[in-house]
Amino acid sequence: MRIDIWLWAVRLFKSRSVAASTLRSGRVRINGTVAKPASQVQVGDRVTWRDPLRDRVVVVRELLPKRVGAPLAVKAYLDQSPPVPTRAERAEVGLRDRGAGRPTKRERREIDKLQGRRR
Repeated sequence: MRIDIWLWAVRLFKSRSVAASTLRSGRVRINGTVAKPASQVQVGDRVTWRDPLRDRVVVVRELLPKRVGAPLAVKAYLDQSPPVPTRAERAEVGLRDRGAGRPTKRERREIDKLQGRRR
């Protein structure tokens, strides 16, 4: 089954086009390899991508050809994602003193590492 259809069918993305654009950008991986929209997914595959707030890790339990209701969609995958960081935890990452100027290249790398971004 195509990964873009499966991600949309289990309601992990709002639309199939959003899922496909995320896949085209190279941010979604299946078992550690970069996935394209037409990549095939099977039961037991581990799908990972970066959500705006956290890394998402999902294991495929069931293949769904059509979009289903939320209670059925949740049963089709096992979510192994870390918990969403609290608002306080998100606020303290990357704060700089007022008037400190632009961050240096080294400081930018440290900020990116704290925020979970990869370069």
